[in-house]
Amino acid sequence: MDLDVFVTAHRAEWDRLDHLLRRGRHLTGAEADELVALYQRTATHLSLIQSSAPDPLLTARLTQLIARARATVTGTRRASWRDAAEFLTSGFPAAVYRSRHWWIPTAILSTLVAALIGWWIGSHPEVQSALGAPASLREMTRPGGQYETYYSSHPAASFSAQVWTNNAQAAAVCLVLGAFLGIPVLFILFANMLNLGIGIGLMASAGRLDVFLGLVLPHGLLELTAVFVAAGTGLRLGWTVIDPGPTTRRAALAQQGRAAIGMAIGLALVLFVSGLIEGFVTPSGLPTWARISLGVAAELAFLLYVYVLGGRAARAGDTGDVAEPDRTAELPTAA
Repeated sequence: MDLDVFVTAHRAEWDRLDHLLRRGRHLTGAEADELVALYQRTATHLSLIQSSAPDPLLTARLTQLIARARATVTGTRRASWRDAAEFLTSGFPAAVYRSRHWWIPTAILSTLVAALIGWWIGSHPEVQSALGAPASLREMTRPGGQYETYYSSHPAASFSAQVWTNNAQAAAVCLVLGAFLGIPVLFILFANMLNLGIGIGLMASAGRLDVFLGLVLPHGLLELTAVFVAAGTGLRLGWTVIDPGPTTRRAALAQQGRAAIGMAIGLALVLFVSGLIEGFVTPSGLPTWARISLGVAAELAFLLYVYVLGGRAARAGDTGDVAEPDRTAELPTAA
């Protein structure tokens, strides 16, 4: 393509688009239609230039022109309470539902890993000795020891806030670092399962596994589910780098990344609930069966939320991505 000939042929259209944009709101109906048509044609021109005869100065000018035109055509929209309601009743549960083929296997395999680590530690005294001195291990696992007093060592409100912050950060890191082929997600997930497995193994070796599970299950069911969702979504994002599907890798990553950011917000709310349970229910004087029942109820409520609301929204076409007007414009690709 002869760039000089192309610029000469279309310069008048670009200048006309710039003129209409400078007029802002003072456009007639015909001029508004003309602006939309010029915006679309200029976007195509930019795509042709980028693919055939890239020129930095011309590309910068047309990119800025298209950005201004898009802002004028689509307008600006402020977030509202309706957006938040739609996110909580449709977007977030739909995103979790659509990624279930990643986080459910992640949950099953991770639980098996934690159980195997617990069995290995609990049945091998030499492994326990490598973890700490016998006196230290007895102090951790005895009645009233560190495992039991951990959940009541700080005021409930501050403890809940600390737990929520730490877990929300871990979930966000899984979602963000998933783009690095999912490798950091595997390390974070293994570290969590290792800590859980050590607790299972040490308390089982002391004959107090029932006490440990009675302390972990009330909040752990919902908390670990949120971690598994974050890890599974992060791994899905990493796989998108390898196999973007029918779209371009950039477009696929943009879509999955926007959905992941939304899921980070939604999972922070889920972890806030689990943090409240961990801070106020787990160390409470309620019977073990009552505490576990509350944890099971919270877990079932979340799963129903995902499979009922999320399944319905996903079947209706909701992907958890932001609304189309809020997305970055994708330029048409030249054939």
